[in-house]
Amino acid sequence: MKRLFKIVFGLPLMVFLRLTRSVRENLRRLRAHAALAADISNPLPASAVIEGKVHVYGTRNIRIGEDVLFYPEVHLETREQGSIQIADGVVFSRGVHIVAFSGVTIGRGSMIGEYSSIRDANHNRSEDAAIRDAGHTARPIVIGSEVWIGRGVTVLSGITIGDKATIGANAVVTKDVPPGAVVAGVPAAPIASRRGLPKN
Repeated sequence: MKRLFKIVFGLPLMVFLRLTRSVRENLRRLRAHAALAADISNPLPASAVIEGKVHVYGTRNIRIGEDVLFYPEVHLETREQGSIQIADGVVFSRGVHIVAFSGVTIGRGSMIGEYSSIRDANHNRSEDAAIRDAGHTARPIVIGSEVWIGRGVTVLSGITIGDKATIGANAVVTKDVPPGAVVAGVPAAPIASRRGLPKN
């Protein structure tokens, strides 16, 4: 009986779902695009491809360029005077987390790996207040064009990453990264240049 049920109902349903897959994907992207457009303070270009839910918090002072690609579960948060500026062609993998109290700028064509964290502020410590009430110290983060940030990277406040730099997976970036450099580790340190020359 179960087999007959699968043949009668399951097979047609499977065929229907296969035939309508592209339509369903387009509807999902359209819904996600509309939701993000409603959540940010600046217009979202029609060329942006939004694969799933983008979580937006705070003042929503976010500007997004043309032809960006967002995978699901990205977190964008702006507080106080902070802003997030995203240039054309940037790719955000699943779970990227960006928080700006001052400013985070990401240049054209850069790619941010899964679950990376980019935060321009640190909590202050005070004898008179709990850490959650002691405020923040914020310094802007600038990520250049064509930068490749691997999975699970942490970029700390005040950092500038030069054009075409590469940041290895799980690195913690505590110092500026020159253009074209390849860095990895905790804290991130140079391991090569884009010309393939090992660093001593």
